[in-house]
Order: sequence, then structure tokens, then C-alpha cells
Amino acid sequence: MTGLGRWHVGPWTTRGTRSGEVAVAGRRRTVDELNFDVVGLARILGRRLSGRDELQVRLWQNELRPTHTRQCGVHTLADPSNAQLLHDTAQEALAWLGERAPAGYEFVLTDAVELRPLLDLSAPVVAVDAVVVLADVPLPAARLATAHVRRGATGDWYAGDAVCNWSGPHTTSDEAVAVVQQARAELVEQLRAAGRDDLAATAERWPTVPVESD
Repeated sequence: MTGLGRWHVGPWTTRGTRSGEVAVAGRRRTVDELNFDVVGLARILGRRLSGRDELQVRLWQNELRPTHTRQCGVHTLADPSNAQLLHDTAQEALAWLGERAPAGYEFVLTDAVELRPLLDLSAPVVAVDAVVVLADVPLPAARLATAHVRRGATGDWYAGDAVCNWSGPHTTSDEAVAVVQQARAELVEQLRAAGRDDLAATAERWPTVPVESD
């Protein structure tokens, strides 16, 4: 599941309009457009569809995205039964995503598909992001401690999030991982200094540093 290796906390689709809310043209997807994005996200991340279902997706695309420059927040499906089918298909896609969330995280649908850390300290895997959220105090090491490692276009390695690099370039992935591990060790000490020994004690159940190579 290469696509899910490119994980990041937060929204994985464009923000949309919740049921009952007024759509904002150019800023938020309509309900149908958001449901279509959910289906599309699962397809991008490897969900296979039958030929018949692929044809249905293309029909939805033709109605919701008449041109590649279309303005979002405008288009809806004309047939209510077709809109219901899209909604049901989006729920199936969301369930598929949920089964593949990285350990310690969950996919939820708010006004976007979001990846969130599970805030259960008794879980077998506790995400570093969850510890940071629950601490709710300034933790200087938190940013780098929650980083993942990726390879840059030049072949060097960096530690950061989906947008920014916070450490690097490094010659090898091991060097970048070591920087994140050091930040995690510092985070443990900062949690203890803040009186959160309960959070520091979860360190042995933190997931390994995510590494993506392409």
C-alpha cells in the first residue's frame, strides 16, 4: 500500500459542505463533490473496483466535473437516487480506508476525510501525535518527534511532515531516522518535566519512525 505510506495527520481531501449546510462556491465541495472525493481517494490509494463500478465513477465524474477547470461547490447530481448511490459508495470507500489506517491512527469523515491519532493510552500502539495532543503543553521536541522520513528528489533524506522538512539533508535514511529518535527521547524527558509520566510511559508503544522511499 505505497500510497498510505505517504501518511500525514489532518485532511486527505478538500473540505466540503456538511449535509444541511449551504455550499460555498469556489471554497467548499458540495455534498456530492465531497462524496466523490472520498471514492477517488480510496481509488488513488489502491482500492480496486469492478469494470461496472469504474464506469459508474466515470459517469459521476462527468456530471460533477464537466471540465478540469470547474469551480468546486457548484455541482450536484440531478437524480436523488444516484446521489444516494454515491453516498453509499463513499461510505464503503471510507470503511476500506479505515481498515488500512496506520497503527495508532484512524480515518474519520468530518467535512473532509481526516487521519487522526487515536487518543487511547491503553492501545497496543500509541501514536506520538496522540501523546502531543493529550499533553496540551508546549513541547519543543514535539514537531521533530512526530516527523516521518522521506527521500528527496536529489536522493538525500529528510525528516518532516507532508509539507515541510525539519531536518536534513541526510546521506542515509538511518541518519534521518536517528534524528527523529533523538527528538522522541527528548520528548519523553519534556513530558516527565511537565508532570506527564503517564504519557512518557507510552514511549515503548510508539510506532517505528515511518520511512518512505519514493
